[in-house]
Amino acid sequence: MHQENIYTIARIVVFKDGTLPKIKPKLALKNKGGGLWQDWKGKTWLDPASIEVWDYHIEIAKEAVKIGFDEINFDYVRFPSDGDISNIIYPAWDMKTPKSEIMKNFFAYMSSELKPSGAFLSVDLFGLTMIRSDDMNIGQLLENTIPYFDFICPMVYPSHYPPDFEGYKNPADYPYEIIAMNLTKGKERIGNTEVKLRPWIQDFDLGAIYDKKMIELEKQAVYDTSSYGWLLWNPASRYTEEALEKSEY
Repeated sequence: MHQENIYTIARIVVFKDGTLPKIKPKLALKNKGGGLWQDWKGKTWLDPASIEVWDYHIEIAKEAVKIGFDEINFDYVRFPSDGDISNIIYPAWDMKTPKSEIMKNFFAYMSSELKPSGAFLSVDLFGLTMIRSDDMNIGQLLENTIPYFDFICPMVYPSHYPPDFEGYKNPADYPYEIIAMNLTKGKERIGNTEVKLRPWIQDFDLGAIYDKKMIELEKQAVYDTSSYGWLLWNPASRYTEEALEKSEY
C-alpha cells in the first residue's frame, strides 16, 4: 500500500472484545448471576479500568506499527451502554472513580507508550461528545482526549441523533446541518490545540436513504467547517463510489 502512496490506518476495537474474555475471563465484565456479561447484541466486554487490558491493546498497537501502519485508530474506548449495565460486575474498576477519569488515565498511559513509535494516534468518539459536557455515562469527554491524540474522530452519523435533535424532526434527513453544527461546536472546544477533527460520516441507509447526494452533503459539511478530512463507514464495506472523487479511492 505504501508503494501505491496509500496512508494506512490500523483500527483497533478496545474494550468490546469477543476474543480475550474467552482466553482470560478474569479481565472481562461478569454478570451478577454468573458468567460473562453480554450487551444486547451478545458481545462481551473487557474492564476499561484494567491495566492488564490496557497493556494488551498497547502491544497490539505496537505490533501494528512494527508491521508498518502509519496510524493507530482506537475504537470502543468507553464503558458499555447497550445492555443491562446494572447487572455488571467489574473485576478492576472500583465503581467510585469517575468513568471519565478512567478513560483519561487510559489515554495518557497509551499515549506515553505509543508516542515514541512515531505513529499517528486517533480516537473514535460518539458524535454527541462534540456538544455534551457530561460523559454520557460511558466515560467519553472531548477535553480528555485533546492532549493525547493527533486526530479526534467523532462518529457524527446524522442517523444516530435522536428525533427532534436541535429542532430536526428526523436528523438523518439533514446531513449537512447536523454534521456542520457538531463539528463547529467541537472545534470551538478544541481551540488552538494541535489535535485535528476528522469525523466519521455514514454511507449506509438508516433513517434516510444515503445516496450520492447525501454523502456529498456530509463531505461538504466537513469542508465548510475546515475539519481535517473524513472517514467513511459502511458496516458491510459496500461504498457508494459515485459519491467519491477519483483521488479519494
